[in-house]
Amino acid sequence: MQPSPAGAPPRSRKYLVRDRIFGIGDDYWIEDEHGHHAFLVDGKALRLRETFELKDPERRVLITIRKKMLALRDTMTIERDDRPLATIKRKRLSLLRHHYRVELVDGTALDVSGKILDREFAVEYEGELLAEISRRWLTVRDTYAVNVVRDDADPPLLIAIAVGVIRLAERERGED
Repeated sequence: MQPSPAGAPPRSRKYLVRDRIFGIGDDYWIEDEHGHHAFLVDGKALRLRETFELKDPERRVLITIRKKMLALRDTMTIERDDRPLATIKRKRLSLLRHHYRVELVDGTALDVSGKILDREFAVEYEGELLAEISRRWLTVRDTYAVNVVRDDADPPLLIAIAVGVIRLAERERGED
């Protein structure tokens, strides 16, 4: 990921995500900040493990999010074009706040930290903010925003990371 050109203000892109998109078999549109359908979340029913697809407005699959079946710790995997893209796991030593690590297949590591269950957290790469997830900007109940702050960031991937991290935190707290 490359930083924004020197002196250029970062362009931000906000997406509104319904808080409980993890109903198996549920479909839900994620809207952009102008109220347009940006992505469709398709909760796949009749699967042995949790599986969710993030699709474009034409219903083409962009990202698949799956709970990894045989792992010592709860893990979510993210795939693009049926190939692994990233793995999300909770960091072992995180006492006060939730900390998760996202390992991309190219070796890049992203850090996710904050109050995950309150929907107030950030996704960073080498200390630089990629996306901020928050409810504080919204008056709509049961919705949070994914604010992608870098031009070169991948919105579908960052939305998938937010969804995966929230689901892992909920499972850890016992909210199946």
